[in-house]
Amino acid sequence: MSNDHDRSLDFNRFKSLKRKVITLSQQSLVKTSYLNPENFPLVIEPAVDKLGPATWAAGAREFIETELRKHGGILFRNFALHSASDFEKFVRAMCPSLLEYNERAAPRIQIAQNIYTSTEYPSEHSIPIHHEMSYSHNWPMKIWFYCDVPAQEGGATPIASDRVVFNRIDPKIKETFLRKNVMYTRNYGHGIDLTWQDAFQTSEKSDVEAYCRAANMQSEWMPGDRLRTRQVRPPIQKHPQTGETVWFNHAHMFHISNVEPKLRESLLAELTEEFLPRNAYYGDGTQIEASVLDEIRQTYNHAAVTIPWCKGDVIMLDNVLASHGRQPFVGPRKILVALAELHTSAVT
Repeated sequence: MSNDHDRSLDFNRFKSLKRKVITLSQQSLVKTSYLNPENFPLVIEPAVDKLGPATWAAGAREFIETELRKHGGILFRNFALHSASDFEKFVRAMCPSLLEYNERAAPRIQIAQNIYTSTEYPSEHSIPIHHEMSYSHNWPMKIWFYCDVPAQEGGATPIASDRVVFNRIDPKIKETFLRKNVMYTRNYGHGIDLTWQDAFQTSEKSDVEAYCRAANMQSEWMPGDRLRTRQVRPPIQKHPQTGETVWFNHAHMFHISNVEPKLRESLLAELTEEFLPRNAYYGDGTQIEASVLDEIRQTYNHAAVTIPWCKGDVIMLDNVLASHGRQPFVGPRKILVALAELHTSAVT
């Protein structure tokens, strides 16, 4: 009886040891490095031939999660990710439930279930660095970008660590925003920006009204099947896991000063300020100085890390700890996007 008991204990110890070996082996199948002295982002590449990306990712979830929180961003390079289908399998191995893109601020094309193209925006323009959906009361905690077709020239996705950005923003600017918050205004249905049907992914006004109530967002139906919304949000957020405070808002994106000068002049000639497709104010409704927003954009630009795309690259970001943008480009370019882990902030 004693021998049987001893054999049982030995077998249990063996099973425990085997689990640890499997966990360690997931990390041994890849190698890590950095592209710059800032150690952002972390670069992960296969260390063995014919490594199945989705199979590896499924077994390395804890490792990936730990490294993502530590660094804020990860570049997966040289994995066998040859198509949108490969990308979807890879992402779902890490997060099986991907998010729909709702309360949209930019046009995107859905190419698979909850897999989208990156923002459809003229190639000659840049997109300032920003957090995904930081204008909303809810946002994805994780975002992935996949390079299906790199541009002939340009088209990089600059990324920034918001641990760096927050520390570099002028304390006087922080104080003003913290005291006043940010107000976002949007007008849907002028034929210039998104329609409310596209933004909220519904044709039912009652669905939009229910969403706005839940988000403490003011909404007003206008003649011509148009919609106006207004919401006040904080300029910062704390990471729900790490507790770190970051600059987290869309003021520099929504403000009219972000519009290219000729288009801005055209818009203001056609529309009064209250009817602009989108704009941002301090939370009390007063004007945000354009110079302040220019300084914020420059802070992001100075903190940016630019990584030229290679076919098959995947950039994974913690959407609170890191932000992203887009450089102008020449030639065809196809970058795909996936979102996961919706976080909803307290609405006051």
